[in-house]
Amino acid sequence: MTAEYVKETIFDLMQPERAELIARFFKTGPGQYGEGDQFLGLTMPQQREIARQFADLPFTEVEKLVKDQYHECRMVGLVIWVNQFRSRATSSYGKEAIYMGYLEHRAHINNWDLVDVTCPTIVGGYLLHNDRSVLYELAAEQSLWSQRMAIISTLTFIRKGQFGDTFALAEQLLSHQHDLIHKAIGWMLREAGKKDELALEEFLTDHIRQMPRTALRYAIERFDPKRRKAFLAM
Repeated sequence: MTAEYVKETIFDLMQPERAELIARFFKTGPGQYGEGDQFLGLTMPQQREIARQFADLPFTEVEKLVKDQYHECRMVGLVIWVNQFRSRATSSYGKEAIYMGYLEHRAHINNWDLVDVTCPTIVGGYLLHNDRSVLYELAAEQSLWSQRMAIISTLTFIRKGQFGDTFALAEQLLSHQHDLIHKAIGWMLREAGKKDELALEEFLTDHIRQMPRTALRYAIERFDPKRRKAFLAM
């Protein structure tokens, strides 16, 4: 079983017209965040199904997919890692290898869907019981995707009722200039608020004047209209 065989399966499902639409959606034009990325036009369910078909693909072959020029090949490789990470509950070595491989190849995890679909399971899942200082290092990198990876990975902690890293990373990234980080911050704050609304309100009250408008709107999305209006007015 090889990466090339997986690629043949992916190419069999390519849809050129859809690929053009997706490329525009993911901002692949000059100077845009996804500049130069190439698409084949597969749907996400198709990519997940291919990942299931090749669930036992060897680690080194998955690496080849993760480094591929085509977005869908990278996504399939990453989803295979996600599935393998979840299935190796009793193997800390297996999980560590996937986590380390993921971070080693993070330069290829270079669009928001690649990050969002995979980092909560692999990065958040591994760090749930390990030292989390790497998240602050990722947030400090001059890479939009490493920074998004840092904050989105905390979704796993939020689901376990742990908000400290979410709030700390949100604070670290509040001055970021890119809308994709603003959205990520707001999303994670909103998720934390689902678990502990008071903790979210305290964070917002302390940082309201530094918060980008987009982040704030995302964070207070579940508030009643009166409270939303009050926070926006602040």
